[in-house]
Amino acid sequence: MVKRPFWINLVERQWARRSIVWLHGVRRVGKTCLAQSLERVEYFDCELPRVRRAMEDPEGFLSGLRGKRVVLDEVHRLPNPSELLKIAADHFPDVRVLATGSSTLGSSARFRDTLAGRKADVWLTPMIESDLKPFGNTDLPHRLLHGGLPPFFLSPELPERDFQEWMDAYWAKDIQELFRLEKRASFQRFVELLMAQSGGLFEATRFAAPCEVSRTTIQNYLAVLEATGVAIVVRPFSSRRSHEIIAAPRVYGFDTGFVCAHRGWTDLRREDLGVLWEHYVLNELLARTQSSAVRYWRDKQGHEVDFIFVPRRGPVLALECKWSARDFDPVGLRAFARNYPKARLLVVTTDAHPRFQRKCDGHTVEFLSLNEAARLIAGDE
Repeated sequence: MVKRPFWINLVERQWARRSIVWLHGVRRVGKTCLAQSLERVEYFDCELPRVRRAMEDPEGFLSGLRGKRVVLDEVHRLPNPSELLKIAADHFPDVRVLATGSSTLGSSARFRDTLAGRKADVWLTPMIESDLKPFGNTDLPHRLLHGGLPPFFLSPELPERDFQEWMDAYWAKDIQELFRLEKRASFQRFVELLMAQSGGLFEATRFAAPCEVSRTTIQNYLAVLEATGVAIVVRPFSSRRSHEIIAAPRVYGFDTGFVCAHRGWTDLRREDLGVLWEHYVLNELLARTQSSAVRYWRDKQGHEVDFIFVPRRGPVLALECKWSARDFDPVGLRAFARNYPKARLLVVTTDAHPRFQRKCDGHTVEFLSLNEAARLIAGDE
């Protein structure tokens, strides 16, 4: 069994805060394997009828687990999962429960409301940098092309058919169970177009005609993809200056493998690496911060900065993603610094070892590795 230290430590830290931890993420991202890799846990698969029967009396079930660490895998298969978890939190605080399920359960208002203040969340993203060595392959282009779902990453051949099979299961098991959407062809066409244009500015009107639905429906589709973790919506950062973009978001597909598959890439060229590196950096930052509070910046002259973070303390962090330091063009960061002179300007690259600085029009630009950038943005540095 593969041990993933970052995620194991994160679960342990969250268990120290709350007796109930909700581990969520898209299907096949590795929730079950992560849960089973924890030390000293009793594992229950809620897809099994005998397990569900044992939980029909929540108090009786939990009373036999006092002082133990318990995994309830696929907890959404229970008739009323929130009832059992609420009873565990309120009446059995010595039972540590890790409940797993797809991201769709987290999008249920009923689930959130009934467990408000009772659970801690862990958002399991596709594989991050520290996962590569445990899985036995540190080749970054392989990770970018195959994606970060462990079964796809471990496949020696490009798993082209698996990407479509995943989408079919996502529609049947996630979308239909919770959202009851109609027009499967329109929805899947929208997902295909979104993945192919991943990282670009989102304008709902552009998708309406090719998907044969209204602009309002497109906006609803995007909300569903965001709620289920399949799309990452990065909204603009602005202080409401008249020359800044303040409304249009940028939308990213959740995984580089799916982006490659929908762009028809079976081999990566040098020019493909930059856009995929941007996706990979975003995934790392979301995992390390466990937050989607990332922004981007763009002005009406077309100057742009990939990602903006606003920490609770200290200056705004403006981050550009470049495969190599020699690819860096200072135009975007320079324009941002003119508007936000106190901002800290960062460039995250694959070749900033060791980290270094350059001066750009009187501003200091820091070049650093992904791990260093993630530690800084997560507040660990």
